[in-house]
Amino acid sequence: MRDYLLNLYIRLRHNDEGVTLVEYGIALSIALGVGAGVYTALSGDISGALGAAGTAMPN
Repeated sequence: MRDYLLNLYIRLRHNDEGVTLVEYGIALSIALGVGAGVYTALSGDISGALGAAGTAMPN
């Protein structure tokens, strides 16, 4: 039983499948967080620019 558990531990330790999925998940969450932060920081400027563009357009 001990040898089986030791072999299982060694096999799982060297198994790198799924690591990329975790890395992609972390990268996606960081990208979403940065994007949301930038959008929040620039939302006032974007709203002002769109409002100015709307008033400058002829009826």
